[in-house]
Amino acid sequence: MTDRNQYTPREQYTPGPAGGAQIRKERGQNGEEKWTLILVRELRHSPEKVWQALTDPAHLREWAPFDADGNLGTAGAKVKLTTVGAPVPRVTETTVTRADAPEALEYKWGGFDMRWELEASGGGTRLTLWTNIGHRFIAMGAAGWHICFDVLDHLLSGTPLGRMVGPEAMKCGGWQRLNAEYGKQFGIETPNWPPQAAPKS
Repeated sequence: MTDRNQYTPREQYTPGPAGGAQIRKERGQNGEEKWTLILVRELRHSPEKVWQALTDPAHLREWAPFDADGNLGTAGAKVKLTTVGAPVPRVTETTVTRADAPEALEYKWGGFDMRWELEASGGGTRLTLWTNIGHRFIAMGAAGWHICFDVLDHLLSGTPLGRMVGPEAMKCGGWQRLNAEYGKQFGIETPNWPPQAAPKS
C-alpha cells in the first residue's frame, strides 16, 4: 500500500448494511446446541476466480482472517492455518475434506467447520459460507465475514483495500454498526465490543 496524501480506497471504504446472513440452531450428538452461521454474497466474478481466492495462499493473505501455508484446493491436502490478529498466535492444522473446483470446498479452521459453495449466478458467483460458531459470537462473526467479503470483492475487482480482520476490523468505521445490525437481525444481544468503546449516553 502507498502512503500518498490522497484517500486510498481503504479510507473511503464503508461497509453496506447487514444482509445475506442467517443462523441455524441444531442439536449436537450429545444434545448440545450447535449454531451455524450461513453467509451469502453475490460477487461479480467467475466461480473460477473466486475459487482461486478461497484456496490460493497468496490470495487468502489479502482478505481472509487466516493465513494458509499451502493451497486448500485439493481434497486430502494438509494445511496449517494461522489466525490473523489473534492475541496469541493460533495455528491449526487442517485436512481439506472436500475440494470440487470451482463449486465446493470444506475444511476445519480452529475447530470450526468451514463449508464454501460457489454457484454461477448472473455472470458472477453466489458464494455461500456455512460455519459453526459460538452463539455469543454470531453477530461479531457475521460482521467480520461481511467486511472480509467486501475486501475479497475489491481484491477481485483490482481495487484492493488490504486485509481487515480481527481487532483491526473492529476499528473499521462500520464494524460496530454491522455487529449491532446482525445482532438485531438474529434476535441476540450484542455485547459492546471492545467494552471500552461503549459510548456514554
